[in-house]
Amino acid sequence: MADTASAPARSTLDTVAVAAGDPDREQPWAELGLKADEYDRIKEILGRRPTSSELAMYSVMWSEHCSYKSSKVHLKQFGEIPQETPIGPMLAGIGENAGVIDIGQGYAVSFKVESHNHPSYVEPYQGAATGVGGIVRDIIAMGARPVAVMDPLRFGPLDADDTHRVLPGIVAGVGGYGNCLGLPNIGGEAVFDETYLGNPLVNALCVGVLRHEDLHLAKASGEGNLVVLYGARTGGDGIGGVSVLASETFDADGPAKRPSVQVGDPFMEKLLIECTLELFRAGVVAGIQDLGGAGLSCATSELASAGDGGMFVHLDKVPLRDSTLSPEEILMSESQERMMAIVEPGDIAAFLAITTKWDVEAAVIGEVTETGRLVIDWHGETVVDVPPRTVAHDGPVYERPFARPAWQDALQADGAEALARPTTGDELRATLLRLVASPNLCDKSWITDQYDRYVQGNTVLAQPADSGMVRVDEETHLGVSVATDCNGRFAKLDPFTGAQLALAEAYRNVATGGAVPLAVSDCLNFGSPEDTDVMWQFAEACRGLKEACLELGIPVTGGNVSLYNQTGETAILPTPVVAVLGVIDDVRRRTPSSFQAEGEQVVLLGRTREELSGSEWAHVVHAHLGGLPPKVSLRAERNLARLLKDLVGIATSAHDLSDGGLAQALAESAMVSGIGATVTLEDDAFVGLFSESAARAIVTVAAEDVEELRALCARHDVPMAELGVTGGDALVVEGQFTVPLAELREAWTATLPAALG
Repeated sequence: MADTASAPARSTLDTVAVAAGDPDREQPWAELGLKADEYDRIKEILGRRPTSSELAMYSVMWSEHCSYKSSKVHLKQFGEIPQETPIGPMLAGIGENAGVIDIGQGYAVSFKVESHNHPSYVEPYQGAATGVGGIVRDIIAMGARPVAVMDPLRFGPLDADDTHRVLPGIVAGVGGYGNCLGLPNIGGEAVFDETYLGNPLVNALCVGVLRHEDLHLAKASGEGNLVVLYGARTGGDGIGGVSVLASETFDADGPAKRPSVQVGDPFMEKLLIECTLELFRAGVVAGIQDLGGAGLSCATSELASAGDGGMFVHLDKVPLRDSTLSPEEILMSESQERMMAIVEPGDIAAFLAITTKWDVEAAVIGEVTETGRLVIDWHGETVVDVPPRTVAHDGPVYERPFARPAWQDALQADGAEALARPTTGDELRATLLRLVASPNLCDKSWITDQYDRYVQGNTVLAQPADSGMVRVDEETHLGVSVATDCNGRFAKLDPFTGAQLALAEAYRNVATGGAVPLAVSDCLNFGSPEDTDVMWQFAEACRGLKEACLELGIPVTGGNVSLYNQTGETAILPTPVVAVLGVIDDVRRRTPSSFQAEGEQVVLLGRTREELSGSEWAHVVHAHLGGLPPKVSLRAERNLARLLKDLVGIATSAHDLSDGGLAQALAESAMVSGIGATVTLEDDAFVGLFSESAARAIVTVAAEDVEELRALCARHDVPMAELGVTGGDALVVEGQFTVPLAELREAWTATLPAALG
């Protein structure tokens, strides 16, 4: 039998009846993160003061993390983007647990990226681990089997003490949880900047696969249908963890402190995945919701609000790990590995038989009603009686003031043009070696080797490839490709353009592998919304992302907003992480990222401009940030992507140009394969090597295929320049320098092991 909380003395329980009789009782609304006007609005909605349980629910559900109260007014513009991918309509989008898109052959893919930033600073291992667990459950809730994860990460300077505290734990948490689930980690990022010191970013992405007919939505419909909570028991961990509550309890007689970061159990989550998928196959689930941020408060109110509008719950029937938990704590707990299902009474025996088979605990805790109210009882006493939509969907909406920062013009005027540049071949060589060894451009194997990239046997591409790719169907070899990207420095210089560059880079990375980009998920990480400068950055990034999606013809399927990312008065670089998912008809014909053979022609696609402001060169060599980011041409990005698709089977390799420019792309293509190259740069060698102009890639083709490449470039209006030929054991820039691959690789691989051990 599950532990249950004992009934408190009647006089100490704050019931609806008690709340109606003592309207002037002081309540800790401010400590729970509510504003005075928000508390007044709750009282107006209810016609009385809230009970302490109702106050708990409203406080977590109206938090910034759960309600998007500062970002809703800007996010709604994503709804202006046609909800259709280049191959068909979306099956589920914004507002669901995760987006679902058609990829052909009767298959669909669900994918989403979310943040778990603050918990990962407090408790790096569990914060990161439960971030992975949470996003995986979002995918399960759509009816999909998770097939891969990715992890865009941001840290403070590599040599900072706090980076050494949080980075190993975060990486171990991501790897530990994902590896135990048997999910390949196929990509992501690890970026270092001083603004993330004290506020690392842990964004987690999951991809799942389902057949069209297996799609499930989060709603509680059908009067008399049962509400079933299954999975791990509810404990005192994670109370307010990603919402608002620190760890103070409501009742002074209870434990004084609870851990605010959730504790994950990946083995229970693995059972939960298999159990849930079998429940779907058996047809015994009428609606489903995972329990993540805000726990039972979220699951009950969102399911009721999205369904017929009514639900009755016996809170004392919730299986507990700690019998001392109060009703408020049970409602706010964010304990992991839990799901809530709506089950028809005739199916409950079959449902429970399946959960028993998988050794997953389940309890019927309520039923669907048509009252339009969410009513929660505690040992026969009503502690919650609210309209569920007011909790889940009709929270505060703030039109926060925003304005272009007073310092923005000066920042943009301080471009990289005046910075001292290398002028000789020896100086260019030294610059290349310094950049490939820099924290943002160096080999990330110290991190990625802690992740299993090939479990399940369907991984086609993974780091250090431009994108991750997995096979979906073993017979037809249908597959999907995913990439996540963002350059926070570009977003600081111009958040509108920076968001578009993040989308463009992820779009390009998917295309280099031979996939067709289909859809976007985003994780928008910014500082305090109460800062007008930050809100301007956020508004501009949303506007830029919307306009780019409209022009590229791909929808935003959903995502996440993470605000208040700052240490003291220092906000992080605006970091709108963008994930792009694409489809490839046959993964056997994907285009690899590194050189494949000697004697092949190296060709640069796209136009190079003198665009060095915000570049890795300016950052690493001069610690400089100023000027304007590279220009965006979405037409050029679309043309390049279409060309790369047509080059499948012709190009033997393709690598996008982004951070570090052509120099980094050549170095990575050579180091990964062990095949060198000799290239000639016609104009300014420094600009040619280190500019970070967008809409560019390098490809290799056999000599006899150059003319076909030239014809395809003309058809797609993509400039091309023949750079040289692959071969040898060095990277040679004619007339400038030669770097043996062994020396290049030593510089590239030494950085993280030297810093982290």
